[in-house]
Amino acid sequence: MGASEAVLLGLLLGVLGEAACESHSLRYFLTGITDPGPGMPQFMAVGYVDGKAFGNYDSERRTVQPIVEWLAQEDVKHWDAETKKARSGELDFYVALDWLQEHYNKSRGSHTLQKMFGCDILEDGSIRGYDQFAFDGRDYMAFDMDTMTITAANAVAQITKRNLEDEGTYAERWKHELGTVCIENLRRYLEHGKAVLKRKERPEVRVRGKEADGILTLSCRAYGFYPRPIAISWMKDGVVQDQETHWGGIVPNSDGTYHALATIDVLPGDGDKYRCHVEHASLLQSSLFSWERQPNLILIVAGVVFVAVVAAVIGLLAWKCKSGKDEKGYRAALGSESSI
Repeated sequence: MGASEAVLLGLLLGVLGEAACESHSLRYFLTGITDPGPGMPQFMAVGYVDGKAFGNYDSERRTVQPIVEWLAQEDVKHWDAETKKARSGELDFYVALDWLQEHYNKSRGSHTLQKMFGCDILEDGSIRGYDQFAFDGRDYMAFDMDTMTITAANAVAQITKRNLEDEGTYAERWKHELGTVCIENLRRYLEHGKAVLKRKERPEVRVRGKEADGILTLSCRAYGFYPRPIAISWMKDGVVQDQETHWGGIVPNSDGTYHALATIDVLPGDGDKYRCHVEHASLLQSSLFSWERQPNLILIVAGVVFVAVVAAVIGLLAWKCKSGKDEKGYRAALGSESSI
């Protein structure tokens, strides 16, 4: 490949990289409880766009309501349709919970059925859908939209799987729900909330080191970034140290941004060999951040004290010198006055 062709390919890849869309997600979390505690609804549903809660429903209120300002402009018909689906899902959960308690022989105690479904628009423009169930905190069943198949986690779930496959419409209905309805809703929510959801806020990155017991712990913390996805890794001499890195997760801030932390334990003498590598949608290119060893605080304080003492001594000597001269002049003045 010639130089001009290489330059042309580089420009083309750059344009394609800029044109590629970001990934976005729409997810719904549904929970049904047989014996909820005081003040807790028996059924709850919460919707999230790009990890941000936008609406909810519960068995006491029985209506879907937006909880963010940027969805208040959605028409009433849309929320009525969402409420109708939520009420239908609530009734399905009650039937399913009764059936599950019977087949697991768990008539006593409180039991929980959870469902998570949703869709993604990926960076390359492709879509993905998922539908998963859990009973009493354990995986129960999952639907794969791409393969149109149902996966059962245990023997009881196998019964549900056979019933749904014999019924014959589940796969087609949920492929439409996830691949069409969900994607359409995700796009309309993104349009309404583009000022909030599609904004980009650069992370502020700080690298610190703390030495104890012969180990230097380097921490790389990113503050105030949006959107949520971020990649933070430690590199030594240009090589990623994934196995040695400890991640603290991506945690939301009260202002809608996020912060994340990655740490690594190294030998004190190797601190200068490590770099923190950060990738985020707000950055035009990935960035490297290094740890700068700070001078010993005790030596700094001792130096400042020493300088202060020296300055004080010099000042005292200068004052004495000046005082001595002033005193001699004063005495000379007295002498001249007494001679008159």
